[in-house]
Amino acid sequence: MNGTDPRETDEARALREVVRALLAKRSGPAEVRSAMESPLGYDDKLWSTLCEDIGVAGLGIPEEHGGLGAGLAEVCVVLEELGRTLTPSPMLGSAVLSGQAILATGNDDECRRLLPGIAAGSTIAALAWSGEDGSWAPDHPACRARDGRVDGRAHYVLDAAHADVLLVVARTHDGVGLFEVAVDGASRADVTTMDPTRRLGTVEMNAAPARRLDLGDYGPALSRARDLVTVALAAEQVGAAARALELTVEYSKQRRQFGRPIGGFQALKHRMADVHVHVEAARSALYGALTGDDLPVDAATAKAVCSEAFEHAAAEMIQLHGGIAITWEHDAHLYFKRAHGSAQLFGRPAGFPDATSG
Repeated sequence: MNGTDPRETDEARALREVVRALLAKRSGPAEVRSAMESPLGYDDKLWSTLCEDIGVAGLGIPEEHGGLGAGLAEVCVVLEELGRTLTPSPMLGSAVLSGQAILATGNDDECRRLLPGIAAGSTIAALAWSGEDGSWAPDHPACRARDGRVDGRAHYVLDAAHADVLLVVARTHDGVGLFEVAVDGASRADVTTMDPTRRLGTVEMNAAPARRLDLGDYGPALSRARDLVTVALAAEQVGAAARALELTVEYSKQRRQFGRPIGGFQALKHRMADVHVHVEAARSALYGALTGDDLPVDAATAKAVCSEAFEHAAAEMIQLHGGIAITWEHDAHLYFKRAHGSAQLFGRPAGFPDATSG
């Protein structure tokens, strides 16, 4: 799944090259820090360029709904590149999670109404689903819908505070459904998180008027949407883990101790080799999820393997950089925080397979 991987198509390689080139120019460490500290939590000008010039937000959305009609593999290429640089963006929460949740409704009228703006990147959507316990099981949403109104408090909502469209997964009398709530009908707030490069928030509703989007029996389709976005997150983890290793190897060639680069010491070579094996295993797990025939199992496997690989790469990045890695000015702590935050998003790896039963 990298630029020289024979499993990757020519189109995917071209997409990777153009996204990487843009991010190299516009999303270096200084730009990432500026974006994560901005009111939106991302650089809206960079996001507009990614959407208008490359079409990243529309990759996973069918052409009939304003997208490019590509596929999950192309979406993963973009997220892998965004992960490499830790670039904050609405790609995962709006274009992938919210987009797939809407597609899962099977409601063509609502898809035609909502998806073109999301595919263009001009509309940012947020999906309220999980409760404080961090469960993303389709049969265990944080909110409840009754008589056209939604109550409840959802946590870990990506891009919650500044979304233009607010979607809510809620329990109903017939199972679970997807609802649209007016953004001024809910109380939304950013929360302080361990990972400052990914903006999460809470959404609270008290008998908020809601429009049901699904056509019933939404649980299985929602489960599939969750599995798809989990694979997309795994791609982001692979990109970030690979970059953490690259930065560590580069530093080991520059830092000298006892008159030689520290990368020349056998013990450190072994540690970096172990990280390399982990990253390649994660890349293979991601490829397996993209090509396998059992999406729930493949997605859970990718989440577990990619989470472990990224956490390992980030931890070794800190250890092998030494004291400089624990300073705010160095990026090692950002990779470490992203690694541990991503491992919890959409379900913890150890318990994730159990959550697919909804």
